[in-house]
Amino acid sequence: MTTSKELTRKLTILALLSAIAYILASLIRIPLVPAVGFLGYEPKDVILVIAGFIFGPVAPLLMISVIALLEGVTTSVLGPIGIPMNFIASVSFCCTAAAIYRKWRTLLGAAVGLAVGVVVNTVVMLLWNYALTPILMGIPREQVEALLIPGFLPFNLIKGTLNASIAMVLYKPLRMALDRARLLPKSEDSPERTGEKINISALVVSALIVLTCVLVVLSWQGVI
Repeated sequence: MTTSKELTRKLTILALLSAIAYILASLIRIPLVPAVGFLGYEPKDVILVIAGFIFGPVAPLLMISVIALLEGVTTSVLGPIGIPMNFIASVSFCCTAAAIYRKWRTLLGAAVGLAVGVVVNTVVMLLWNYALTPILMGIPREQVEALLIPGFLPFNLIKGTLNASIAMVLYKPLRMALDRARLLPKSEDSPERTGEKINISALVVSALIVLTCVLVVLSWQGVI
């Protein structure tokens, strides 16, 4: 049974991670695909999916609800109309990955969860962009349809791959730091807390994937 002290500790960690995710979304916005230059990469989903790995899929769902609302009334380039799209995009990636990892708590489970999250997010956002973008942005559906394959598809694939790879790099170090600081509730200790080690090969592969995505984007933008 979760005690009030453990619940308070958990809510404190979630609030801290939510604040970090919101700050990252506010400060970092990088265009990825010229065809949809109004969309930019921001790394808040990295923090949200890590929270999901630690606390389960409900945690990022609650965090995303608050952050999407805050973004919509403060920093989103689309304003309040961007709230549903931000919510759907983050939930489809973070909650999918966290749900799989909750059932399969291994390095392979994390990798599979993140990969499936990228695929689910890409498919879901193609469908929702086709359905909602003409309504939210007031542009013809034919114009949106023409951007699905050359714009929205590569954008979501690159964004998701970056988020998944960075999450693989940061998850273990962040979780171990919270663990050593005894900030995690006891209910979150098992099964992986004791003797937990960072998998160097996973970090190297993830870092190479991130570097590859960066090079692709820079080439696409004509920087290199």
